[in-house]
Amino acid sequence: MRYLQLLALSAILSFILVWAWVATMPMAFMDPEYPSWRAKQVLLDRCDLGEAIVLGDSRAAADILPDRLPFRATDLAVGGGEAIEALVALTRALACPVPPRLVILSLDPGHFTRPDLFWERSVRFGFLSAPDVAALRAASRQIGDMSVYEAHHTDGLPTALRDWLYQIRFPAFYFSNLAHGGGFLRWTGNQRTLAETLAARGHYYFGTDQGSDAVAVDGHLDAFRPLPILDRYFDRLLALLDQHGIESRFIAMPVNEATWDQVRPAVRDQFVAYLSGYERRYKRFHVAPDIMPHWPDHFFGDQFCHLNPEGAARFSDELAQRLQEAPPSTQNEAQNGWLSDTGADASANVAPSSKRGS
Repeated sequence: MRYLQLLALSAILSFILVWAWVATMPMAFMDPEYPSWRAKQVLLDRCDLGEAIVLGDSRAAADILPDRLPFRATDLAVGGGEAIEALVALTRALACPVPPRLVILSLDPGHFTRPDLFWERSVRFGFLSAPDVAALRAASRQIGDMSVYEAHHTDGLPTALRDWLYQIRFPAFYFSNLAHGGGFLRWTGNQRTLAETLAARGHYYFGTDQGSDAVAVDGHLDAFRPLPILDRYFDRLLALLDQHGIESRFIAMPVNEATWDQVRPAVRDQFVAYLSGYERRYKRFHVAPDIMPHWPDHFFGDQFCHLNPEGAARFSDELAQRLQEAPPSTQNEAQNGWLSDTGADASANVAPSSKRGS
């Protein structure tokens, strides 16, 4: 009996030690992308943002090099990011003593129409707090769209319990990270990535191959139908920017020729019409004319249409030239320029599905 008691005590102590390790030393075992997300949190905590911030998904995270822009900027876009993560980052940025004067938004069509990595990245990496998750739960129930909140919920746990276990970093949810990371073997590499991402002001690469002719998700969409919950968060994002008098510009990232060839014209038209509806609604929100620029395949580093270093440098330089013509310190009229002509030419047969103020 004493042996069994000692064995049980040993097991409990071991579990507590593992739990403490998971809670306090994520840099030692988490996925290689984790430190890049952590860098963005550090920049937000420091309020080290500059005049402009970039919000969006992995293409914006890889394609926009802040140090090539004409003013101090920070890239807060994240892999799999949707309007949910963008709103969370913006809310924290607005709490800083000097908030940004310009916000560059970029989300590909797929990040309006389907869940992505909310639980696998945004929650697991600690980018969203318990109140952030609770707000998503409440909003999802209010409008009857649980698609993101319940995505990949196959563990059988009650939702409230699952949310709590994620917030306290329950070890079972991080077993795969511990196993693949050898418990501590990723420490050096993750620390290096953290330092590099901080130095690059939030920018980090995904694929760096010398070309890709793979067809990304854009080429597989039958139609552009935003999920109600993602539309709700996008509306909240733009409303918050408008409330604080901050200019925002939606700038689409390039896709490769292989993807462009497969994108249905209806998808492009519906995406343009959706964004144009919001451009008419919010006077400080401007949409770049080319909603789906397409570049030669050799500028892309992987099958997801992330630009490689050559492509990112070229895109960032072109973006810098355009932004130089209307920096964030100028008045609204001067800022409209090259970004304001989408609404006039866009088809208006698809309207935003949320209601302002909801």
